Order: sequence, then C-alpha cells, then structure tokens
Amino acid sequence: MSTARLIIADSEKNANLYYVTRFLAPDPFIFAQTDGKRLVVMSDLELDRAKAQATVEEVLSYSKLVQDIKRRGARPGSDYGRAGVAEPTMMDIVDELLKSRSVQGIQVPIDFSVAYADALRARGYTIQPQPEPFYPERMVKSEEEIARLTETLRVTEDALATAIELICSAEVKPDKTLWLGGKPLTAELLRKAMHLTMMERDCVAQHTIVACGVQAVDPHNEGSGPLKANEPIVMDVFPQHATTRYFADISRTVVRGKASDKVKRMFQAVKEGQEIAFRMIKDGVDGSAVHKAILDSFEQQNFKTGEQDGRMQGFFHGTGHGVGLEIHEPPRISAKPDLLKAGMVVTVEPGLYYLDAGGMRIEDMVVVTNDGCRVLTEAPKVLEI
Repeated sequence: MSTARLIIADSEKNANLYYVTRFLAPDPFIFAQTDGKRLVVMSDLELDRAKAQATVEEVLSYSKLVQDIKRRGARPGSDYGRAGVAEPTMMDIVDELLKSRSVQGIQVPIDFSVAYADALRARGYTIQPQPEPFYPERMVKSEEEIARLTETLRVTEDALATAIELICSAEVKPDKTLWLGGKPLTAELLRKAMHLTMMERDCVAQHTIVACGVQAVDPHNEGSGPLKANEPIVMDVFPQHATTRYFADISRTVVRGKASDKVKRMFQAVKEGQEIAFRMIKDGVDGSAVHKAILDSFEQQNFKTGEQDGRMQGFFHGTGHGVGLEIHEPPRISAKPDLLKAGMVVTVEPGLYYLDAGGMRIEDMVVVTNDGCRVLTEAPKVLEI
C-alpha cells in the first residue's frame, strides 16, 4: 500500500495547488500525487483547458468517473447508493482514485477540510496533515520565479513613485493638511492612484497601507483621511501579478516638509537596521539572530520596545518574511528560529512606532545567496520630500 498527496481546493486561492499544477481555476478540483505522478480530476467545463495548461501527468474527467462508478456499482462505505444519494459524491470519486492506486495513507495540507478528512477516515484511510508549505521546495525560488517576483516589484515601485509625486505636488494649507486639485489629499485617494497604476500593468493590490502620523503606530492600520505635512506617512504596498501570481512587497516612509528630530533619528535607525540585516543574511544563517541584532541596535539608540501608555511601541513585529505565490510565506526573520537558505526571497522591514512621533518602516526584498544577499528593490529611501 502506498501514500498519496491530496489537495481539494481552487487554485486561485490555494498557492500550493497552483504551484504544483500551474493551472488557475476558480472552483475546487481534486489533485492527487501518487508514486511521483500528479493527476487532476476536472469538470467538463475545465477539462480541455487543464489538458492544455496543467503541469501534471494525467487529467481525468469528473463526469466520466461518475459514470464509471454508476456502471460498476458503489464500493463498500460509499455515499452513493445510500438513501437519498442518487449520484456519486466527491469523496466517492477520491475513494475510487485512491483505491485503484492501492493508496492507504494520505498526506494533506494543514488547512484541509475536516469534513473531507472525516469522510476519508471513515473509508479506512490514514490522514497525515503536513505543515506549511505543503511543498517545502516553494521556499527556495528558481531564477524564473525570482524574475517574476522582480517584475511585480518594479510595477510596485512605479506605483509608489506615483504616490510620492502626488505628495510632492500637493499644496500645504495653514492647518498642515495637504491639498491637491482643490480638495484634501487623502489616504484613500493616494491608495486609489497606486492601485490604478498597478492595475494598468496587470497587478492587483489589496489592503495597501497609507497611514499618516499616529495612525501608523498600528503597523497594519491601512490609514484614512487627509494627509498632513511634517508628519511621517508610511506606505506599504504588496500587490499580486494577475498573470504570474507572484507578489511583491515594499514600504517607504516620507515626510512632506520637515520631519521632527525624533522622526529623523527613527529613519536613520531603521535604515541602519536594514543594513545590519543585509550584512548578516546568507545561506545557513538563523533569521532570529538577524532580528535580535536589529532589536539590539535599536535598544542601544534608546529606541525601547514594549507597552507604553497602554500601546505596544518600538519594534514589535518581525524583521521579514518570505514572498512568493503568497504575500507571507516561510521563512520568517523574527524572534522564532528559522534557517535561511540560498534562493529564498525575503523582506527586510524593520520599523519603529511611537505615539509621540508616528510610524517608521522601510522594506526591501532580497534574495538569499551562498555568501550574502542580493537586494532586489531599487526604490530610493528619502525621508523629507
């Protein structure tokens, strides 16, 4: 008896499924891998397209398998044939596939449906949930994947440049509010301008952050309302390419006008934190050591981390994460140990956040190499504009 890998999902949302099939479909389908061979079971709607596009060894027809079961009759334990079940179910189809290949054990992703798992256990299979990523080789990127990530990154940088140009063009009103075209320049308008720039080049962004002043002390606050001069504006942009499916991730913090002394010191400290990471990152390095070195640097400059005035302040998120077919992938560069390997693409995004100054974050993407790292991001880092 053998073990199979099994995914039942739609590949538009499931990165593991898209990775292993390179086939994009909005509806769930069955993928199985046994003895090194990959197969998919597709509806009549997607059958021919899957045969032409999917990088698998076999494409089977769901409707044909249904007819085969009807002609032969239900297997023991099948849903089909029970009272009120007139058609073989998806689990009957999966059972048919696996039994015909003498499979007994099934490896599934950690987010596999509990209902599916229970139904398969009831049929005698052993279910073995696997940690993410389901395909660990996803963490080390090929040169083709790095090129796709870089393509998305260049679009993202252009969108960011568009936003910075709008901030530079804005008029500063007496109350320090930025105005453009006879109305306040808001986080919403800036976000829309970036999204349109990216959409024109086949990239789709969601939850883009444009957070001004105290809003950015919560690092995931998307930001809202009018933008102001002399306050840091954190912009964090992370779109996905609609065709290649690969993400990019970049953050910049700018001040229209004059930054306070503390904000200037925060900017310099965060830039230096990035440089620490760039010097340390290489094949075999533990990401937690990189994170600790940046934290130590901040502490030495009196940028303390911890709860202050009822809010977490300082540097209280990870230094970085993997980027690929998902915006957040292993590995992590954080307090938790995680080994970096050549070919991984990770972000380096230290930040500092204080209620009396606002937020500060700078983020670049790098490729881990055998003896260092290669920075993919080309966007300039300028605080006052």
